[in-house]
Amino acid sequence: MSKEYDEKTATGIDLESFSHDVSIAEQESLDEELVVQKEILEDEGSAIKYRNCSWQKTSMLLATEYICLAAMSFPWSFSVLGLIPGLILTLGIAATTIYTGTIIGDYCLKYPKMQNICDIGQHLFWGKKWAYWATAVCFILNNSMIQALHVLVGAKYLNTLSDHGTCTISFSVITTFVCFIFALPRTFHNMSYLSLFAAATMFIAMVLCIVFAGIQEHPDEWDPTVPIEWNLWPAQGTTYVDGMNAMLNILFTLAGQITYPSFIAEMRNPKDFRKALYLVGAFEIILYCIAGSVIYVMVGNNYIASPAFGVLSRKWKFISFSFTIPTIIILGSLFGNITCQFIFFKIFDSKSAHRRSHTTKGWGIWIFITIASWILAFIIAQVIPFFGDLLSLMSSLFACWFGYVFWGVAYMRLKQAKYKGQYNSFKELYFLLTGKEKLQYWVSWFIIAIGVYLIGPGTYSAVESIRLNYAARLYGDVFTCANNGI
Repeated sequence: MSKEYDEKTATGIDLESFSHDVSIAEQESLDEELVVQKEILEDEGSAIKYRNCSWQKTSMLLATEYICLAAMSFPWSFSVLGLIPGLILTLGIAATTIYTGTIIGDYCLKYPKMQNICDIGQHLFWGKKWAYWATAVCFILNNSMIQALHVLVGAKYLNTLSDHGTCTISFSVITTFVCFIFALPRTFHNMSYLSLFAAATMFIAMVLCIVFAGIQEHPDEWDPTVPIEWNLWPAQGTTYVDGMNAMLNILFTLAGQITYPSFIAEMRNPKDFRKALYLVGAFEIILYCIAGSVIYVMVGNNYIASPAFGVLSRKWKFISFSFTIPTIIILGSLFGNITCQFIFFKIFDSKSAHRRSHTTKGWGIWIFITIASWILAFIIAQVIPFFGDLLSLMSSLFACWFGYVFWGVAYMRLKQAKYKGQYNSFKELYFLLTGKEKLQYWVSWFIIAIGVYLIGPGTYSAVESIRLNYAARLYGDVFTCANNGI
């Protein structure tokens, strides 16, 4: 990265005045390495540095995203789907996540001014403003619901630990406040070490849950007349809604692509993103398959719970569940940080002193945005007070786009850019592709089809499950003091 540059590159584009509203043609003519080099050099003279993450630190961020509480829904998903379909779906969804992750990495290398998923959304859909803002709404809602999930689980933990020592709303307020404090750092570089700690303690919690499920005399709420049974295939009577929700729980945990562009935008060498992706991807596949299958087989269909800590007897539950505290706080804070950074960057552009220095106004706006984001998360947690179905709802509403449709389209856009000027139709473009690219072309259409399917039947299943469970009085009321411990 030793290229010289002045205020205007050889392409004639003024990098100093570059904004994310420039045309697609202009963005495609930018020199990728030049843009990254310029941002790193700008950081050198700034108090707050953004292009400062190595691939190792990016691995830490990805690890805390994937070694998370949602992984403890896998035993329940396997109990609904059966062990073999559960493992097959886990491997298949993980493979698509890693594959689409490589597309995201390539896309961000090709267009290095893409700072987040919203920039990519606009770029994918013909540079239209509506595409940017539609993506932004979904992006903020997705992250806010993940923040809410952590508020909900934090209240569950405090209720479990204290045996419902006070009103659940109070526990939610406590969790929200602590998450807000940990969301205050303004760069992912500063969040990376906290993320590693959260991933490590969550890994310990999962291992302890597996071990304790094996050594305890019997599962929680054990009935001697009800045997421990497990199935290789779905049990008789399993409905479409049941199966779809179980699959959506798995998909939610694995479909974390929404954060990738934000992480890549802070890497000193974005080409190294694949190292982080492959490392964390391999680890998560092994962990999910072992945790899901072993806990399910140990506990069986009749005693399964989501999250799986609920299958443990009281003593073991307290020990293993307590190791999730860093993940409850730090992963929730990370998603809050991602949302707040997106909004903050819309208020202050890259040349603003408030963005790159420690100014009173900059920190005041940052704190205000962070407070607002956690108030929204608190409200969502009180209105949607359930774990498994909340995961399913988020999968169907957001993972369809951010996990599938976007990246099938992104592959097409990359090939259009590669063969630009050599074709007049998609048919002509197809015949320009190499054999490998043709295979990837059809894989991309398959990925788009999965996303479209999730939008319709997936959303129906999630909403129907919520309706049925409310009708059966399996959930508490909104803004309730009732015990939600496990």
